[in-house]
Amino acid sequence: MMEQSFSVIDIIVVMGWGAGIAMLILAIMFLQDLMQPHSAIRRNFPVVGRMRYFLEKQGEFFRQYFFAHDREEMPFNRATRNYIYRAAKNIKPVIGFGSSNDLREPGNVIFVSSPFPHLNEEEITSKPKVIGEIREKPFYAKHIFNLSGMSFGALSERAVLALSQGSAEAGIWMNTGEGALSPYHEAGGGDIIFQIGTAKYGVRDEDGNLSDDKLREIGEKVVAFEIKLGQGAKPGKGGMLPGHKVTEEIAAIRGIPVGQDSMSPNRHRDISNVSELFDMINRVQAVTGRPVGIKIVVGDGQFLRDLCEEVLKRGAGSEPDFITVDGAEGGTGAAPQVLADHMGMPLNEALPIVVDTLIEYGLRQRIDVVASGKLVTSAAVARALCLGADFCVSARGFLFSLGCIQSLQCHSDTCPTGITTQDKKLQKGLDVATKSHRVASYARWMNQEIDMIAHSCGVDSAHELRREHARIVETADKSVPMHIAHPYPKGGLK
Repeated sequence: MMEQSFSVIDIIVVMGWGAGIAMLILAIMFLQDLMQPHSAIRRNFPVVGRMRYFLEKQGEFFRQYFFAHDREEMPFNRATRNYIYRAAKNIKPVIGFGSSNDLREPGNVIFVSSPFPHLNEEEITSKPKVIGEIREKPFYAKHIFNLSGMSFGALSERAVLALSQGSAEAGIWMNTGEGALSPYHEAGGGDIIFQIGTAKYGVRDEDGNLSDDKLREIGEKVVAFEIKLGQGAKPGKGGMLPGHKVTEEIAAIRGIPVGQDSMSPNRHRDISNVSELFDMINRVQAVTGRPVGIKIVVGDGQFLRDLCEEVLKRGAGSEPDFITVDGAEGGTGAAPQVLADHMGMPLNEALPIVVDTLIEYGLRQRIDVVASGKLVTSAAVARALCLGADFCVSARGFLFSLGCIQSLQCHSDTCPTGITTQDKKLQKGLDVATKSHRVASYARWMNQEIDMIAHSCGVDSAHELRREHARIVETADKSVPMHIAHPYPKGGLK
């Protein structure tokens, strides 16, 4: 066999051909830029102008890895993400030398340490709490920190599987989100709260109306129902699942056409006032025997007052069993930016309004409060408990435990970690067995640390945290007790 060899001339010829092809491509791009009417930058600076858009896009990723400080990135900074990654891998979230958290920053929370905390052997973990105690089938919630609503469709099947198995392993509840109950939610065998969205996916008849038969069927598989009125990331807007993510399986589960955008109504068509809301709450309670709550975003306090007035009017047992308060800082797979940026109250302002209104009307002991909205660390959860929440839920915290890198591509079907995509090739990167254990580990660490904060404050469990156990930083040199910043109603407590 003759050995093939290349002379210098051959190499020069090949390089010449390569350069010629490159020049031809650049010439075509030059003419395209010169003649297109859409971009002034590309017309005035052909070829070179294209670099602007490329570099602008890459800036998101370069800032994340090289330029942003540990605690300045949004929506979640590097320090927070690393805390969750370590907890998910069962690595103690322990640091050395000192904290990088600036305790002088206004709005920061400082917990009031007790000079005589319980000895380690005396510490008590938070006990289960009953939701819907007066219902035929009450729900015994084992832990304070649980998994918030995320739909199959917004998430991949592997992501839902890992969350289902992990939540069951940790003994926490998971919420289906408004995309109906999928086999992947059920696979773990844990506690499931079914969310009834405005489109009523999974519990509607052929005309899109609420079906008692489907409610009964679902009621045998879940522990409670949540009627979604609003979502923190997009109050006044229904769920949005782009058509390229609506596969045959998702379409069958939701009862919608394949490949078409799944756009839920911006409110329930059969709920236009508080009275109609109570009609639905009481109907679901009666048909299923399960606890039924509502999910809201607070705009002001009037809706809560109207709700409490309706309870007093209808009598004991008519109330929702829980209220999930979603802060405006909440996340979603897809939302109009203007709503995400400017609509609804943040959780730390909304939560005291809900709790205090229930106290004023004497309903606090009958209605549990679930806090939601960027609660991904134990300190954030403990703050919400001090403000009056009974339980807290998170979605994005658990996405980080699955391996989310905050690439901000949830809506595009190009999620590089296989979490929020229906692309089978990308989904292969998510190993369900590994990630489910990380979900469970994160949940366990969170619930343990929440109790650790409570013990450091001198109380037996996190259920006993009150506003007296926290302070809020006002200026660099001054913090105020939380019960002064958010005073209880006269004669009222949590």
